[in-house]
Amino acid sequence: MDFRRIKKVALLAFASLLTIPAAAQDLLANQAPIDRKMKAVDSIQLQKLIQSEEMESPAASLYEDWNNQYAHRPTALPDSFRIDLRGFSMPTPSRVITSNFGARWGRQHKGLDIKVYIGDTIRAAFSGKVRIVRYEPKGYGKYVVIRHANGLETIYGHMSKHLVAENQEVRAGEAIGLGGNTGRSTGSHLHFETRLCGVALNPALMFDFRNQDVVGDSYLFRKSSYNRESAEATRLRGVGGKAVNGDLDLAYMQQSQDQQVASNKRQQRQQQTAARYHKVKKGDTLYGIARKHGTSVNAICRLNHITTKVRLLPGQILKY
Repeated sequence: MDFRRIKKVALLAFASLLTIPAAAQDLLANQAPIDRKMKAVDSIQLQKLIQSEEMESPAASLYEDWNNQYAHRPTALPDSFRIDLRGFSMPTPSRVITSNFGARWGRQHKGLDIKVYIGDTIRAAFSGKVRIVRYEPKGYGKYVVIRHANGLETIYGHMSKHLVAENQEVRAGEAIGLGGNTGRSTGSHLHFETRLCGVALNPALMFDFRNQDVVGDSYLFRKSSYNRESAEATRLRGVGGKAVNGDLDLAYMQQSQDQQVASNKRQQRQQQTAARYHKVKKGDTLYGIARKHGTSVNAICRLNHITTKVRLLPGQILKY
């Protein structure tokens, strides 16, 4: 009897051990859909975070800074860069190009001129963030600069009215201004520029205004073949079918960068040598003032035309 009882207990124990893996497998099977759902949620949140960061600082990997001081400033171009053209909106429904990109009247025309009338709606070509909203009487007139996540900056010139503000996020197709004839302009039109790293690229490489479309899902910019491709784009999609110089103008870009470096150095020297002022307080001495501002007593005396024996009075202003 005892032996039979022991055998029964052993069999029950063995059966229970056999059920453990099955239960564990069931648990894993039940958990799998939950894990997949959580992964999907995480992916959605990640995409939202990426989109938010892109809108906060579009194309941050290409541009060193974000400021509202200059329309464009050429920086180092990558040897090649793929520009995503999906999600575009034509800036105007007009199909009439009045002036090509490239050489014009002895100077370089950095964009396309599209015929619009005063009051026509001008729209953002891609989603992005407005960097400049300004009036330039001898140039762009009333214009807007937008930086996009695909690396481009687009410029819209000669408008009659701004409809956006600096640092505003805009979506492709959103109204940003009205057509006009402001600035250096001989008739109402939209001056439209596409720039990469501050360098003007021929919009005809990407936009086909006559067919109101982009040329493809993307455009692969390559330094080595840009000029030839730009000339061909103007022949196919420009005015009169005339191929003109593609005008990447690397020499000009280098000159502009050198000039910017020289300007920065000049500003640094001016800041270092510019006179500053100290208001004398009770108990101040020339030695104490010089030590406080990292200069010498002789330098202070020379700037202020005084001697080391001068009596300092509270409220007196000294250059240093």
